[in-house]
Amino acid sequence: MEARSTAGTFFDGLSARPHPVTLRLTHRLEIVGGDVRRDWSLLDLRRSEAAPPLTRILHAPGPESVEFADADFAEVLDTRCPDLGRTERQGGLTRLVLWSIAAGISVLLTAIYGVPAASGVIAPLVPQSVEARLAKGVDGQIVGLLGNPPRCEVPEARAVLDRLTARLTEGMALPAIPQVSVRRHAIANALALPGGRVILLSDILDKAKNGDELAGILAHEFGHVAARDPMRAVITAGGTSFLLSLVLGDLTGSTVLVAVGQAAISAGYSREAERAADAFAVAAVGRAGGDGRALAAILERITDSDDEKPGATSFLRSHPFTAERAARIRALAGEMPAGPGILSEAEWQVLKKICPPKPKPAEGKAPAPVEKL
Repeated sequence: MEARSTAGTFFDGLSARPHPVTLRLTHRLEIVGGDVRRDWSLLDLRRSEAAPPLTRILHAPGPESVEFADADFAEVLDTRCPDLGRTERQGGLTRLVLWSIAAGISVLLTAIYGVPAASGVIAPLVPQSVEARLAKGVDGQIVGLLGNPPRCEVPEARAVLDRLTARLTEGMALPAIPQVSVRRHAIANALALPGGRVILLSDILDKAKNGDELAGILAHEFGHVAARDPMRAVITAGGTSFLLSLVLGDLTGSTVLVAVGQAAISAGYSREAERAADAFAVAAVGRAGGDGRALAAILERITDSDDEKPGATSFLRSHPFTAERAARIRALAGEMPAGPGILSEAEWQVLKKICPPKPKPAEGKAPAPVEKL
């Protein structure tokens, strides 16, 4: 029997990833390419619908299939495969659908339950040197997503912030020394990243009424650092992205779908992680001589502010149940401590000016036009 060959594309039926292969037709159909090696009986082949000149062939015992665009090869295949056009049994299609459903369910279950559970085990094992390198990339991504806001580094205010950070972390066994930066931004937010990096967006300083409130926000993020929650979140997002990519294949638009999947599954830390970070903050602020109840006050204030700006993304967007949290924070903090607070009023006023005033355009001079790309 004369052998015929042509180029084609193999699909495993579990993902949409195409595999370039060579098809060789004798008394069987051999499929070879990359790590693909198949030897199919001609009795198991079924033709599926496809737009000419493409021919799609299913393998009846499983979900796999091949495609090719060689009309001569298709004609020879027709003559050698007695059941190629058989339609009375849909076993191959049924198996394909069942395999696809099973694969989808297994990926979803693994992403929802398996990946977060695994990340909790893996995160503490990541070396600090690896986490520090990863932190630089994550920091750059976050800053880019925020529109590359400028850093706020007024020296006198920076010195106050460094002293506040030192007081809050004194005696703590943190996995990494916190590196706090402030970015000018019109959204009240605070973010903990891998490697001990914490970003304060400047509007959080405008919303805070005193140093104890800002200290509460800062200590809350240090609580996430202590628990390595940011590293756990990165591992969870990376694992979810890998699983979804495995099923979706490397297709146009798949990156968007992966991002949506990550956002839906990992929308903020768990309630348990938030409660732990709140408790950490109350204890840290209290040890530093501040009022732990101040965290509840600023959380409630930011929530009220969000009600006026429904489109804003603030510190509370991934921290639900504010009333419940505030009550618990006040219960943990107890009575208001004696003393002036964690920062003096003079220090607080200096810290609030960490972002220099925005430069004003010269009078009578219109701003330069923005060149369209």
